[in-house]
Amino acid sequence: MTETIAPTVGEILERNRAEADAPVSGKKTMNAPAKIEVSGLEKLREPFPEHQISKLPKESRKQSDERKNRIQGCMVWECKLCGGAHHKDAVHLDYVGHAAATDRLLDADIRWTWEPVADPASLGLPVAPGGMWIKLTVDGVSRYGFGSADGKTGGDAIKEIIGDAIRNAGMRFGMALDLWHKGDLHLDAEAAAEPDAKCISASQCAELRRLIKEADSSEEAFVEYLKCNTLPELPAARFEVAKKALNGRIARTKADKAEKPNPQASDMLTDDDIPY
Repeated sequence: MTETIAPTVGEILERNRAEADAPVSGKKTMNAPAKIEVSGLEKLREPFPEHQISKLPKESRKQSDERKNRIQGCMVWECKLCGGAHHKDAVHLDYVGHAAATDRLLDADIRWTWEPVADPASLGLPVAPGGMWIKLTVDGVSRYGFGSADGKTGGDAIKEIIGDAIRNAGMRFGMALDLWHKGDLHLDAEAAAEPDAKCISASQCAELRRLIKEADSSEEAFVEYLKCNTLPELPAARFEVAKKALNGRIARTKADKAEKPNPQASDMLTDDDIPY
Protein backbone atom coordinates (compact mmCIF):
# COMPACT_ATOMS: atom_id res chain seq x y z
CA MET A 1 0.00 0.00 0.00
CA THR A 2 1.42 3.38 -1.08
CA GLU A 3 1.72 5.99 1.65
CA THR A 4 0.20 9.40 0.76
CA ILE A 5 2.06 12.43 2.01
CA ALA A 6 -0.16 15.43 2.71
CA PRO A 7 1.07 18.74 1.23
CA THR A 8 2.29 21.35 3.63
CA VAL A 9 0.50 24.67 4.12
CA GLY A 10 3.23 26.47 2.19
CA GLU A 11 2.86 24.13 -0.77
CA ILE A 12 -0.92 24.65 -0.82
CA LEU A 13 -0.55 28.44 -0.80
CA GLU A 14 2.06 28.33 -3.57
CA ARG A 15 -0.20 26.13 -5.74
CA ASN A 16 -3.17 28.47 -5.20
CA ARG A 17 -1.11 31.47 -6.23
CA ALA A 18 0.06 29.70 -9.39
CA GLU A 19 -3.52 28.77 -10.34
CA ALA A 20 -4.72 32.34 -9.75
CA ASP A 21 -1.99 33.80 -11.96
CA ALA A 22 -2.51 31.31 -14.81
CA PRO A 23 -4.54 32.79 -17.73
CA VAL A 24 -7.86 31.16 -18.44
CA SER A 25 -8.65 30.46 -22.09
CA GLY A 26 -11.21 32.91 -23.49
CA LYS A 27 -11.12 35.12 -20.38
CA LYS A 28 -9.18 38.23 -19.44
CA THR A 29 -7.10 38.14 -16.29
CA MET A 30 -8.00 40.59 -13.54
CA ASN A 31 -4.52 42.14 -13.54
CA ALA A 32 -4.22 42.61 -17.31
CA PRO A 33 -4.03 46.35 -18.17
CA ALA A 34 -6.69 47.63 -20.52
CA LYS A 35 -5.29 48.58 -23.92
CA ILE A 36 -6.27 52.11 -24.96
CA GLU A 37 -6.85 52.36 -28.67
CA VAL A 38 -5.81 55.66 -30.26
CA SER A 39 -7.48 56.57 -33.54
CA GLY A 40 -5.50 57.64 -36.57
CA LEU A 41 -6.83 61.19 -36.38
CA GLU A 42 -5.74 61.43 -32.75
CA LYS A 43 -2.23 60.27 -33.68
CA LEU A 44 -1.97 63.17 -36.12
CA ARG A 45 -2.38 65.62 -33.24
CA GLU A 46 0.44 64.17 -31.15
CA PRO A 47 3.41 66.56 -30.78
CA PHE A 48 6.44 65.89 -32.94
CA PRO A 49 9.67 64.93 -31.14
CA GLU A 50 12.52 67.43 -31.23
CA HIS A 51 14.63 65.38 -33.65
CA GLN A 52 11.87 65.63 -36.29
CA ILE A 53 11.57 69.43 -36.07
CA SER A 54 13.77 71.47 -38.43
CA LYS A 55 14.69 75.17 -38.58
CA LEU A 56 13.71 77.29 -41.58
CA PRO A 57 15.41 80.71 -42.03
CA LYS A 58 13.00 83.49 -43.00
CA GLU A 59 14.23 86.83 -44.30
CA SER A 60 12.40 90.12 -44.59
CA ARG A 61 12.14 91.72 -48.01
CA LYS A 62 14.92 94.16 -47.11
CA GLN A 63 17.18 91.34 -45.88
CA SER A 64 16.51 89.35 -49.04
CA ASP A 65 17.44 92.33 -51.21
CA GLU A 66 20.67 92.84 -49.25
CA ARG A 67 21.59 89.20 -49.76
CA LYS A 68 20.87 89.31 -53.49
CA ASN A 69 22.87 92.51 -53.85
CA ARG A 70 25.74 90.92 -51.89
CA ILE A 71 25.98 93.68 -49.29
CA GLN A 72 29.22 93.16 -47.39
CA GLY A 73 28.85 91.66 -43.91
CA CYS A 74 25.16 90.80 -44.23
CA MET A 75 25.56 87.03 -44.63
CA VAL A 76 26.08 84.03 -42.41
CA TRP A 77 27.34 81.09 -44.48
CA GLU A 78 27.10 78.12 -42.12
CA CYS A 79 24.30 78.84 -39.68
CA LYS A 80 24.58 76.89 -36.43
CA LEU A 81 20.79 76.48 -36.26
CA CYS A 82 19.87 75.43 -39.79
CA GLY A 83 23.24 74.80 -41.45
CA GLY A 84 22.35 77.04 -44.38
CA ALA A 85 23.46 80.39 -45.78
CA HIS A 86 21.19 83.42 -45.30
CA HIS A 87 21.06 86.99 -44.00
CA LYS A 88 22.61 87.26 -40.56
CA ASP A 89 19.47 88.88 -39.08
CA ALA A 90 16.99 86.35 -40.47
CA VAL A 91 14.66 84.70 -37.98
CA HIS A 92 14.22 80.91 -37.76
CA LEU A 93 10.87 79.17 -37.84
CA ASP A 94 10.22 75.63 -36.58
CA TYR A 95 8.79 73.32 -39.22
CA VAL A 96 8.26 69.64 -39.98
CA GLY A 97 9.78 68.36 -43.23
CA HIS A 98 8.10 66.18 -45.84
CA ALA A 99 9.69 62.94 -44.55
CA ALA A 100 8.56 63.51 -40.96
CA ALA A 101 5.06 64.47 -42.13
CA THR A 102 4.83 61.33 -44.27
CA ASP A 103 6.01 59.18 -41.36
CA ARG A 104 3.28 60.62 -39.13
CA LEU A 105 0.61 60.07 -41.79
CA LEU A 106 1.68 56.43 -42.14
CA ASP A 107 1.46 56.00 -38.36
CA ALA A 108 -2.05 57.41 -38.44
CA ASP A 109 -3.31 55.48 -41.47
CA ILE A 110 -1.19 53.17 -43.62
CA ARG A 111 -3.70 53.71 -46.47
CA TRP A 112 -3.68 57.53 -46.43
CA THR A 113 -3.95 59.14 -49.85
CA TRP A 114 -3.88 62.52 -51.54
CA GLU A 115 -5.18 63.66 -54.91
CA PRO A 116 -4.98 66.97 -56.78
CA VAL A 117 -8.12 69.07 -57.01
CA ALA A 118 -8.84 69.42 -60.73
CA ASP A 119 -11.19 72.41 -60.51
CA PRO A 120 -10.74 74.25 -57.19
CA ALA A 121 -12.81 77.21 -58.36
CA SER A 122 -15.88 74.97 -58.60
CA LEU A 123 -15.48 74.20 -54.89
CA GLY A 124 -15.16 77.86 -53.98
CA LEU A 125 -11.41 77.60 -53.39
CA PRO A 126 -9.23 80.56 -54.43
CA VAL A 127 -6.95 79.93 -57.38
CA ALA A 128 -3.34 81.16 -57.41
CA PRO A 129 -0.85 80.68 -60.26
CA GLY A 130 1.98 78.28 -59.54
CA GLY A 131 0.14 76.52 -56.71
CA MET A 132 -1.99 73.41 -56.29
CA TRP A 133 -4.94 72.38 -54.12
CA ILE A 134 -5.06 68.77 -52.92
CA LYS A 135 -7.53 66.60 -51.05
CA LEU A 136 -5.87 64.63 -48.25
CA THR A 137 -7.70 61.58 -46.90
CA VAL A 138 -6.74 60.05 -43.54
CA ASP A 139 -8.76 57.41 -41.69
CA GLY A 140 -11.72 57.98 -44.01
CA VAL A 141 -11.79 61.77 -43.50
CA SER A 142 -10.83 64.21 -46.29
CA ARG A 143 -9.64 67.81 -46.02
CA TYR A 144 -8.13 70.31 -48.44
CA GLY A 145 -4.72 71.94 -48.47
CA PHE A 146 -2.75 74.29 -50.72
CA GLY A 147 0.90 74.10 -51.76
CA SER A 148 3.22 76.47 -53.63
CA ALA A 149 6.80 76.28 -54.91
CA ASP A 150 8.16 79.51 -53.34
CA GLY A 151 10.15 80.52 -56.43
CA LYS A 152 11.57 77.09 -57.25
CA THR A 153 11.44 75.71 -60.79
CA GLY A 154 11.47 72.35 -62.57
CA GLY A 155 11.31 69.11 -60.64
CA ASP A 156 12.20 70.83 -57.36
CA ALA A 157 9.12 73.02 -57.76
CA ILE A 158 6.84 70.00 -58.22
CA LYS A 159 8.23 68.27 -55.12
CA GLU A 160 7.96 71.48 -53.10
CA ILE A 161 4.34 72.00 -54.14
CA ILE A 162 3.34 68.44 -53.20
CA GLY A 163 5.16 68.49 -49.86
CA ASP A 164 3.85 71.94 -48.97
CA ALA A 165 0.28 70.97 -49.85
CA ILE A 166 0.45 67.77 -47.77
CA ARG A 167 1.76 69.66 -44.75
CA ASN A 168 -0.87 72.37 -45.20
CA ALA A 169 -3.69 69.83 -45.47
CA GLY A 170 -2.25 67.89 -42.53
CA MET A 171 -2.46 71.04 -40.45
CA ARG A 172 -6.24 70.96 -41.01
CA PHE A 173 -6.18 67.65 -39.15
CA GLY A 174 -4.10 69.20 -36.35
CA MET A 175 -0.74 67.80 -37.52
CA ALA A 176 2.11 70.02 -36.24
CA LEU A 177 -0.48 72.66 -35.38
CA ASP A 178 1.61 74.04 -32.51
CA LEU A 179 4.43 74.80 -34.95
CA TRP A 180 2.13 76.81 -37.22
CA HIS A 181 1.02 78.96 -34.28
CA LYS A 182 3.33 81.71 -32.95
CA GLY A 183 2.14 81.42 -29.35
CA ASP A 184 1.23 78.55 -27.02
CA LEU A 185 -2.02 76.91 -28.10
CA HIS A 186 -2.35 74.74 -25.01
CA LEU A 187 -0.86 76.71 -22.15
CA ASP A 188 -1.34 74.85 -18.88
CA ALA A 189 -4.30 76.41 -17.03
CA GLU A 190 -2.52 76.48 -13.68
CA ALA A 191 0.61 78.01 -15.20
CA ALA A 192 -1.49 80.64 -16.93
CA ALA A 193 -3.33 81.50 -13.73
CA GLU A 194 -0.20 81.66 -11.59
CA PRO A 195 0.95 85.30 -11.24
CA ASP A 196 4.56 86.17 -11.98
CA ALA A 197 6.74 86.64 -8.96
CA LYS A 198 7.96 90.07 -10.07
CA CYS A 199 6.74 92.43 -12.78
CA ILE A 200 8.50 95.34 -14.43
CA SER A 201 8.76 98.58 -12.46
CA ALA A 202 6.84 101.75 -13.27
CA SER A 203 9.94 103.33 -14.79
CA GLN A 204 10.58 100.26 -16.97
CA CYS A 205 6.96 100.31 -18.12
CA ALA A 206 7.29 104.00 -19.01
CA GLU A 207 10.48 103.30 -20.97
CA LEU A 208 8.80 100.53 -22.96
CA ARG A 209 5.85 102.81 -23.74
CA ARG A 210 8.26 105.47 -25.01
CA LEU A 211 9.97 102.89 -27.26
CA ILE A 212 6.62 101.57 -28.50
CA LYS A 213 5.67 105.09 -29.57
CA GLU A 214 9.04 105.65 -31.21
CA ALA A 215 8.69 102.32 -33.04
CA ASP A 216 5.36 103.52 -34.43
CA SER A 217 3.57 100.57 -32.86
CA SER A 218 0.76 100.25 -30.29
CA GLU A 219 0.79 99.01 -26.74
CA GLU A 220 -2.05 96.58 -27.48
CA ALA A 221 -0.20 94.97 -30.38
CA PHE A 222 3.05 94.72 -28.44
CA VAL A 223 1.30 93.18 -25.41
CA GLU A 224 -0.28 90.59 -27.70
CA TYR A 225 3.16 89.83 -29.15
CA LEU A 226 4.59 89.39 -25.63
CA LYS A 227 1.68 87.09 -24.66
CA CYS A 228 0.84 88.92 -21.43
CA ASN A 229 -2.35 90.55 -20.21
CA THR A 230 -1.08 94.12 -19.84
CA LEU A 231 2.27 95.86 -20.19
CA PRO A 232 2.66 96.52 -16.41
CA GLU A 233 2.22 92.76 -15.83
CA LEU A 234 5.24 91.91 -18.01
CA PRO A 235 7.71 89.78 -15.97
CA ALA A 236 10.81 91.73 -15.01
CA ALA A 237 12.95 88.93 -16.44
CA ARG A 238 11.58 89.72 -19.92
CA PHE A 239 12.19 93.49 -19.81
CA GLU A 240 15.53 93.38 -21.62
CA VAL A 241 14.14 91.09 -24.34
CA ALA A 242 11.18 93.42 -24.92
CA LYS A 243 13.47 96.47 -24.96
CA LYS A 244 15.85 94.83 -27.44
CA ALA A 245 12.96 93.90 -29.76
CA LEU A 246 11.66 97.47 -29.82
CA ASN A 247 15.11 98.99 -30.36
CA GLY A 248 15.67 96.57 -33.23
CA ARG A 249 12.42 97.62 -34.86
CA ILE A 250 13.30 101.30 -34.42
CA ALA A 251 16.75 100.77 -35.99
CA ARG A 252 15.28 98.91 -38.95
CA THR A 253 12.67 101.61 -39.48
CA LYS A 254 15.31 104.34 -39.49
CA ALA A 255 17.49 102.34 -41.90
CA ASP A 256 14.56 101.85 -44.25
CA LYS A 257 13.73 105.55 -44.21
CA ALA A 258 17.35 106.46 -44.87
CA GLU A 259 17.51 104.18 -47.91
CA LYS A 260 14.06 104.94 -49.27
CA PRO A 261 12.36 108.21 -48.38
CA ASN A 262 9.06 106.84 -49.69
CA PRO A 263 9.08 103.11 -48.98
CA GLN A 264 6.69 100.96 -50.92
CA ALA A 265 4.42 98.44 -49.25
CA SER A 266 6.46 95.57 -50.69
CA ASP A 267 9.51 96.74 -48.71
CA MET A 268 7.78 96.43 -45.34
CA LEU A 269 7.91 93.31 -43.18
CA THR A 270 4.87 91.09 -43.35
CA ASP A 271 2.89 89.99 -40.32
CA ASP A 272 4.67 86.64 -40.53
CA ASP A 273 8.00 88.34 -39.82
CA ILE A 274 7.41 90.67 -36.83
CA PRO A 275 3.84 90.58 -35.49
CA TYR A 276 3.93 93.77 -33.41
